[in-house]
Amino acid sequence: MNHLIITRHGQSQWNLENRFTGWEDVDLTAAGEAEARLAGELIKDFHIDAVFSSTLKRAIRTVEIALESAAAAGGSFEHLRSGDGWNVTRHDDLRERHYGDLVGLNKAETAEKYGEEQVHLWRRGFEVQPPNGESLADVVVRVRPCYETVIEPLVAAGKNILVSAHGNSLRALLLILGEYTAEEITSVELPTGRPLVFDFENGVKQKSYYLGE
Repeated sequence: MNHLIITRHGQSQWNLENRFTGWEDVDLTAAGEAEARLAGELIKDFHIDAVFSSTLKRAIRTVEIALESAAAAGGSFEHLRSGDGWNVTRHDDLRERHYGDLVGLNKAETAEKYGEEQVHLWRRGFEVQPPNGESLADVVVRVRPCYETVIEPLVAAGKNILVSAHGNSLRALLLILGEYTAEEITSVELPTGRPLVFDFENGVKQKSYYLGE
């Protein structure tokens, strides 16, 4: 049995401010850092062979804090150290969905301006693109080659993989993994800083579960 572990980054400053973030490189809040430390404590008993992250700092810092926390909690993670840091493969295709012209706007104020129904469609419609942005369907197209050519072969080879990314890039991954349909995935909300584990046997997914439940 081997494992694919995915975690959404800890709370960011714009999560706290209820703003559309997308590709904006916003950092974690103190609460987000605490979530990352807890994630590390939860994964401390896993032997991780490789770590992947998006190229945005909130995902990178989350996984680096988690690895430091896991090591401090007694986990065996020294093989992942690289100098003063951690050996994390960063991939652009794991970035958050691009919200286009909505980036930086407060979600509640945007709903007041354009109407709740329109903003709900921009946020949750599977194929609906916000102005100059990506739909979730676009994110699936972007994430799929990264998973199928980079991550999946390692999982199939029996490796334990940790991925730190974002709400929508991880929704895309859940769809690619067959956890949900396109109709179901738009209502799925991934908690920040909570590792979700997929058990694999001989390259076949067996079950999934959140750590800490």
